[in-house]
Order: sequence, then C-alpha cells, then structure tokens
Amino acid sequence: MQIKVISVGKLKEKYLKQGIDEYKKRLGAYCQLELIEVPDEKAPEHLSEKDMDGIKNKEGERILHKITDDTHVITLEIKGKQLTSEQLAKEIDYLALHGKSKLAFIIGGSLGLSEAVMKRSNFALSFSKMTLPHQLMRLVLLEQIYRSFRINRNEPYHK
Repeated sequence: MQIKVISVGKLKEKYLKQGIDEYKKRLGAYCQLELIEVPDEKAPEHLSEKDMDGIKNKEGERILHKITDDTHVITLEIKGKQLTSEQLAKEIDYLALHGKSKLAFIIGGSLGLSEAVMKRSNFALSFSKMTLPHQLMRLVLLEQIYRSFRINRNEPYHK
C-alpha cells in the first residue's frame, strides 16, 4: 500500500521530527510512505472570512496538486468522524482488500482545509473535538497508521 501524508507547512520542532522519523522507519515494513509538505500562506492575526477562504484555497490547490485521481483521500477535520484505533485499522484493511492501494491523509494548515479539498475527500476523520496543533497531528497520525498495521497483522503493540 502506498500512503501519502500531505500537510500544510514546514515542520520545525526537533522533537516532532524525531518522533516522525521513528514512525516513518517503523512503517517501512508495512507500506510505502511518503511525507509531503506544501507551503503554507502567511496569515496575519486578524483576517476577514474572505481572506481566510483565499488562504485556504491557495493551500488547497497545492494539496490537490499532490493527489492522483486513483487515490483514496482521508482528510483530518474537526467535524469528521471519530474512530477507535481498531476501527481505523479495519478501514485501512478494507481499503487494501478492495483495491485501494493509494491512500492519502490530508492535514490542513492553521485555518483548516479549503472547500475543494473537503469535496475531494472520501472520508473525513477527526482525532478529537479539541483543536490540536496541525504539526503535532503528523506524529499522532503516523502512530495511528502504524498501530493499524500492527492490529491488522495481529502483532503485539502496547496499549
């Protein structure tokens, strides 16, 4: 399975990079993983709704440019469906068994995702009703993808 994690913005925090590198290494045994960063738009503190939409649209175009037509897209959205780790594992397994060998997880920027990206999404996933830093979500997402593969192969993993 080919998995892309497409996220807005450059990761700067060393501790997050180290965690991401660890899960990237672990996932190498299970899938072909590609981490893609698209540039974020600079956003001043006070923006109108129109300005926010313009920023999200520019970031959204960059995201959509990285997705092929045959890719199953899962967007991370606060209003998405919350799943347990076991349910996410089952979803990934179902996709693999039904010929969906290309999967992309999309993490938006600080303002969220554009309407066009959300329309392209096949599934909206939420990790929490709380707002979490989009940079941290990369690490959390990779851990959950790794956990999914371990669950699907009945391999031990700490609880």
